[in-house]
Amino acid sequence: FPFPYAPYAIQERFMAALYGALEKGQVGIFESPTGTGKSLSLICGALSWLRDFEEKKKQEEARLLALEHDGQEEKKLPSDESLRKGTLEEPGCPKSKASAGEPDWITAFVQKKEERDMVDRLKEEQIRRKKREDRLEKFRHNVQLKYAAKRKRSEEEETKRLLQLSKEVLLERGGADGLEQLDHNEEELILDEYESDEEKKVVSGLEEDDDDMEEEHVTKIYYCSRTHSQLSQFVHEVQKSPFGKDTRLVSLGSRQNLCVNEDVRRLGALQLINDRCMEMQKNKHEKKSDEEEMEGKKRRVSRTVCPFYSYEQMHFLRDEVLVEVKDIEQLVALGKETKACPYYGSRYAIPAAQLVVLPYQMLLHEATRSAAGISLKDQVVIIDEAHNLIDTITCIHSAEVSGAQLCCAHSQLLQYMERYRKRLKAKNLMYIKQILYLLQQFVSVLGGDADPGASFLFSTPSFSGTELKSINDFLFQSQIDNINLFKVQRYCEKSLISRKLFGFVERYGAPTIVKTNKEKEKLAGLQNFLLSLQQGSDKEGDLPVEALRSASPLMQIEGFLSALTNANQDGRVILNRQGTVGQSSLKFLLLNPAVHFAKVVKECRAVIIAGGTMQPVSDFREQLLSCAGVDPARIVEFSCGHVIPPENILPVILCSGPSSQQLEFTYQTRDLPQMMDETGRILCNVCNVVPGGVVCFFPSYEYERQVYARWEQTGLLARLATKKKIFQEPKKANQVDQVLVEYAKCIKRCNHVGGQMNGALLFSVVGGKMSEGINFSDDLGRCVIMVGMPYPNIKAPELQEKMTWLDKTMPRAAGQAPSRELIENLCMKAVNQSIGRAIRHQRDFASILLLDHRYARPAILNKLPQWIKERTQVKAAFGSAFAELRKVSACIFSHI
Repeated sequence: FPFPYAPYAIQERFMAALYGALEKGQVGIFESPTGTGKSLSLICGALSWLRDFEEKKKQEEARLLALEHDGQEEKKLPSDESLRKGTLEEPGCPKSKASAGEPDWITAFVQKKEERDMVDRLKEEQIRRKKREDRLEKFRHNVQLKYAAKRKRSEEEETKRLLQLSKEVLLERGGADGLEQLDHNEEELILDEYESDEEKKVVSGLEEDDDDMEEEHVTKIYYCSRTHSQLSQFVHEVQKSPFGKDTRLVSLGSRQNLCVNEDVRRLGALQLINDRCMEMQKNKHEKKSDEEEMEGKKRRVSRTVCPFYSYEQMHFLRDEVLVEVKDIEQLVALGKETKACPYYGSRYAIPAAQLVVLPYQMLLHEATRSAAGISLKDQVVIIDEAHNLIDTITCIHSAEVSGAQLCCAHSQLLQYMERYRKRLKAKNLMYIKQILYLLQQFVSVLGGDADPGASFLFSTPSFSGTELKSINDFLFQSQIDNINLFKVQRYCEKSLISRKLFGFVERYGAPTIVKTNKEKEKLAGLQNFLLSLQQGSDKEGDLPVEALRSASPLMQIEGFLSALTNANQDGRVILNRQGTVGQSSLKFLLLNPAVHFAKVVKECRAVIIAGGTMQPVSDFREQLLSCAGVDPARIVEFSCGHVIPPENILPVILCSGPSSQQLEFTYQTRDLPQMMDETGRILCNVCNVVPGGVVCFFPSYEYERQVYARWEQTGLLARLATKKKIFQEPKKANQVDQVLVEYAKCIKRCNHVGGQMNGALLFSVVGGKMSEGINFSDDLGRCVIMVGMPYPNIKAPELQEKMTWLDKTMPRAAGQAPSRELIENLCMKAVNQSIGRAIRHQRDFASILLLDHRYARPAILNKLPQWIKERTQVKAAFGSAFAELRKVSACIFSHI
C-alpha cells in the first residue's frame, strides 16, 4: 500500500482487511484506537482498492472492445434477417432448445443484442471519461481560463447593474400602480399558486445544452464523519497522502457552512438559510417566464435572485474542485473569489468525484441525500467516528415541538391568512386551514383549549406527566387520522410557507410598529399575542420567546409532521404534559434506526463502520445490521491493538478503597457518606503520587455536585488542593475551552516551577463536554479515574419504551434479555469513550482506574476495548493497586 512513511504493522493489517472487505462487498466494523493513524489507514487502504478497481475495469473494457473489433474483422455482424431465419450458429450456444422452449436462434439473438448493448455502453462511457479527463487536464494547465472566467463574470455583473438602474428610472417615471398598495418586500410574502398535489416535473435548474451536468456517477467512496472540523482534518490527511495529487475529492456541507451570500448568511438559523436559498432559486427559474407573461400587468415586482447562482461560474468552480483537493474553508474562499455558489458547485462535482467527504446527516437522511444528488448505488460508504451511529440515526429522525411553538405558529398562521386572504388562491387557503386544524388538535392533546390563543398558552393541563402512544393511537386521539399528512408535508416543502411566515412575523411581529388603522386591526392579534408571550415568559421564566421570534416555529413543526409519516411500529409519540401548555411538548421517538440504515446498506457495494472505540459491537450487529436485513455472512469485524508498548498503560479495576470499603456505586449506595469519603481517600492517594493532570469522571453532574459538597464539608477538598489545583467541567459549552486552557497552563507551570503542588485535578462528567472529542494527551491526563458505572436512567420514558421494543423484537443473547444488553452497552460505550481520552500517541503513557467491583464481571470486562482489556489488572485490595500505580508514576517522573 502506498503510504507517506513506513506504516505500523497494525496499519498494514488494517489496510489489508479494509481492502478485502471492499473487494468482497462486505459490511465491516473496524476499530483502530486513537493514535494508531486510523485516518491514513482508511485513506490509503480505500483509495488503493479504488485505484485497482478502476484499472481492472479499464482492462476489462479494453478486452471486450477488442473482442468486438476482432469479431467485426473476421466476419460481418449477423443481419437481422439471418437472425430471424435462424441460420446463425454461435460457437458458445448449444443447438438444443432453451429451457423455456425457444429455438436456438432466439437465444442467440437475445445474447447478441445484450453484447451489442454492453459494447455501446462501454463506448459511451469511454467517450464521457475521455471528455472529462481532457476538460480537467486543460483546466489544470491553462491558467488563462481562470482569468477569462473571472473577467466575464465582472462584465456580466456590470451589465446587470446598469439594466437594474434603467428599470428603476422607468418605474419612477411610470409611477407605482398596484392591485393593493403592497411594497416589493411584502409582495414576496404572498404564497404562489399551488397547482397540484401530484408529483410535477419541476425545473431542474440545468441549462438545456449542458451534457456534463448529466454525467453518470463513477464508482466512488463516500466518507462521512460527525463534525466539519473532523472532515477538514481528514481532507488535510488526504492532501498529505500519496493520493493527494491524483484524487478527485469533493467536500460537501450544509448551506450554513458553504453559503457565500452575506444577506442569506445573516439569517443564522439553518432552516431559514435553506428556505431563503430555495426561494431565490425559484425566483431565478421563474424570472424569465414571469417577465414574458406578465409584461405590462399590474401585479408583478422584481424578485430577489442570488448573484452567486450562475451556471457558468458553478461549472468553473466544479472543475476547480475536481482538479485540486480542497477542504470546506478553501471551497468557501474559492466561491467568494469566483462569485460562484460553493454549495451547488460542489454538488455538481459529485458524479465525477472519486472521494466525497460529507457530514453524517447528509448521508444518513434519505431526503437530504436525495436533495444533494447523492447516489449510493454500487458505491462504497465509510462512516468514521461511528461509535454513536445508532444514536445519531435516532436523533436525525426524531423531532420535538413545545406547546409554546404550537400556539405561536397557530397565531402567526391565522394572522397571515387574515392579512392575505384576498390574495391567496383556494388551494393555499385549504392547506393553511388544514395546518391550523392540526395545530389546534396538537394543543388540545396537550391539555389546552381547541382554540390555542395566548390565554391558553399558560393554562394548566387537566393532568401532568408523560404518556407514550403509537403513531396510529396518537393520530386517532388527536382526531387527525382523516388528514393526509404526506400531502400536507409536501405542501409545506413546495410552497415554502414557513419562510413566508417568518418574513411576515419579521415585518409585523414587533409590537412597536405603527400601522394604518386597517392594518392595525388585522395585525393587532399577532402583536398582542407576542406581547402576552413576553409578559407570560416574565412570569414563568422559562419560555424561549426570543427563540420563537428568531425562527418560525412552523419550521420545527414541519419536522414533527414529517416524523409522523414513519411506519407505526418503528416509532412512538411522547406526550409530555407540564405545568402549563406552553411548557408541555410532543416528541417523536424513533425506535428502529435500522429501517433507515437498511436503505444505505442495500444500495451500497460495501459499507465500513469505523471508530477509535467501537466496543461493545453487539449493538451494531443486532440493532443496526441484523434488523436492517444484512446477511451475517456479509458482516466482518476487525479490531487492532494499540501502537504503545504494554508497559505504557496501567488499567486497574479497583474493588475496594484504602479503608477496605467495597466500591459499588449503585443508585442505592453511591449517596452514602462512607462511599463518597472512600472515593475522596482514593483520590488523595492518587494525587500524591501521580504528577501532571488527573481527570476524574463522575456518572452525572448532580452526583459530582453532591460529592464536591461533601468533600468541601469534610475538609477533603482542601487536602486535595494542596497537591493539585482543582478544576470543574462547566455546564456551558462556550466555557469549556477556557477551563481547558487554564488546566493546561497550571500543569505546565507546576512542571517547571516544582514545589508542593504537582499538577491539576479536573472533575468531569461522563457524556459531558469533555468525555468526547477532547484529548488529554501526555501531562494533561496521566491518570483517568472512572467513579462507578454510568448506567443510564432506566426510569426515563424513552429508554423504557426502547427496552420494551427490544425485548419484543430481538432474540435473547446468551440467556440475557436484549433490554439488559442495551443498558450495559450504553454504560460501557460511555466508559470507553471517557477512558480513551488518555492515550493519544505512540509515546504516551497513563494509568486508568475503574472504581467499582462490578467492572470485574466477565460480561462487563469483555466490553472494554481489546487493547485495554488484555492489560487490565483486577485488584481486590487498594494496597496492591497503589503499589502498581507508584511504579508507573516513577516512570512518569523519570520522563519529566
